[in-house]
Amino acid sequence: MNDEPWQLSATEMLARFRAGTLAPREALESCLARIAQVEPLLNAFVAERHAAARAEADASGARWRAGTPLGPLDGVPLAVKDNLPTADLPTTWGSVALEGWRSEADELAVARARAAGAILVGKTNVPEFTLEGYTHNRLHGTTRNPWDPRLTPGGSSGGSVAAVAAGGVPLALGTDGGGSIRRPASHTGLVGFKPSIGAIAREHTLPPLLLDFEVVGPIARSVADARLLFEALRGPSPGDRRSYAAEAARRPLPAPLRVRYVASLDGAPVDPQIAAACRAAALRLRELGHTVEEGELPLDVAPLLARWPQVGQIGLATLFARRPAWRVGAGPAYLAMAEQGAALPATALWDLLDAVERLRAEAARVFASLDVIVTPAAAALPWPAEQAFPPRIDGRDVGPRGHAVFTGWVNAAGLPALALPAEPSAEGLPIGLQLIGDYGTDDALLDLGDAYEALAPWAHRRTTIGT
Repeated sequence: MNDEPWQLSATEMLARFRAGTLAPREALESCLARIAQVEPLLNAFVAERHAAARAEADASGARWRAGTPLGPLDGVPLAVKDNLPTADLPTTWGSVALEGWRSEADELAVARARAAGAILVGKTNVPEFTLEGYTHNRLHGTTRNPWDPRLTPGGSSGGSVAAVAAGGVPLALGTDGGGSIRRPASHTGLVGFKPSIGAIAREHTLPPLLLDFEVVGPIARSVADARLLFEALRGPSPGDRRSYAAEAARRPLPAPLRVRYVASLDGAPVDPQIAAACRAAALRLRELGHTVEEGELPLDVAPLLARWPQVGQIGLATLFARRPAWRVGAGPAYLAMAEQGAALPATALWDLLDAVERLRAEAARVFASLDVIVTPAAAALPWPAEQAFPPRIDGRDVGPRGHAVFTGWVNAAGLPALALPAEPSAEGLPIGLQLIGDYGTDDALLDLGDAYEALAPWAHRRTTIGT
C-alpha cells in the first residue's frame, strides 16, 4: 500500500473514497503539500486555487458519505493546462500579452471534468502560444523534468506532465496539436492520450492556431486513469460538429491485431536507446497474441511535414490580425513567426489543406489492412530545460522538429494515439512508445494499452524527487 494519498492513482483514490478509508479533503491536502514540496524544483504550476478546492473537497466528502457522488471523478484533484480557458483562474497562454486574462466560461472539457466531480487545483505552465516542444516563457519561466530537473519535460504540455509525474495531482488535462501530450508524457514516464479529432468536443476555446489538429486529452500515470478521464470528457456537443463524426466513427477492432512497428521516418535519426527500447516494447505485443511486423510507415507524410511550419505561422498571423492587443508583449520569435505567416500567399494555406485531406484519405486506406502502427513517441531523450530543442540526435544535426518527427502527422491525419512508458534509458530517463490507430478506434487503443501495461514492469515507475 502506498504511504501517502498523493502517491495514489485516481482509480485508487476513488476506490478509497467509495470504501470510506480516505476522504477527498485528505487526498487534496496531501496533493497540495506535495505541490508545495516540489514546485520550487519544477515550476509546473502558474496559478493555484486552494481555498475553493478545499471547499469543493469538503462538499465531495459529504456526497461520498451520503452515497451520492457527483460523477466518476468526484473528489479527484486535477491540473489544467494554461491554454484551456477557465472562468475562475487566468488563462495566459504563456504570454505576457495575456497576463491576467480571464475567460467568461470554462472550456467544455474543463466544464465536463468539473461536472464529473474533479477538483481543479491549478493551471500548468506552457511555452508561449503552446508552439514549442519545451516549456519556457518570459511570464512564468522554465518548467523542469521531475526525473532530472536539469532537463525539460518537453512541451507544450510540460507543466501538466511535470505535475502528474511528481505526484502533485493524479490527473491533468493537456492539449495535443503536434505531439504536445504524447512527447511530454514519454519524457516523464506517463500515459498520454491524443483522441481522434472530435472525440472530446471543443467549445469556449482560445483561437485555434493549428487548424483542427489540436485536441484535448488526458495525462495520467496509468491507462486506467487516462481512460477514466477520457470517458468523463468524451462525447458530442452542438458547438463542435466534428464531435458528431467522432461519435459515429466509434468502433472496436477484431483480435488478433495487425501491428506494424515503424522504427524511423524516412531515415530520420532516433536516439539509439529509444530505438532499442521501443522496438523491444513493440515486439512484446506478440505475447498478447497480436501479429507484429516491422517496416516503413505506409504513408507519404513528406508533403505535410514540408508545410508544417506554415501551420503555426498562419495561425499566429491570423490571431494577431484579429486580436491586435495580443500582439503587444508577444515574444520576438512569435512576432517573426506571425510576419512569416502574413507574407504567405493564400495559395499556401490551400496547398496545406490539400496535403491534409490527401493524408487523411491515405490513412483511411492504410488502416484497411493494418490495425495499429507503433513508433517511438519521441526521437530524443529529454534535453537541457532552457534549450528549445536538441540540435543533434544520434550524432546527426536536426532542426526544431527533429525530436518530434513521429507525432505531428498523426494530428494532421486526425487519428488517436497513445503514449506509454517503455524501458527507461541507462541513465534512468523515461522513454515512450506510441500506439496509433484508425479514426474512431480510441477504445481499442486504450484496451491495447491496458494489456501492454500489464506486461511492462516499468509502467509504474515513480520519480523520487523531493523525497
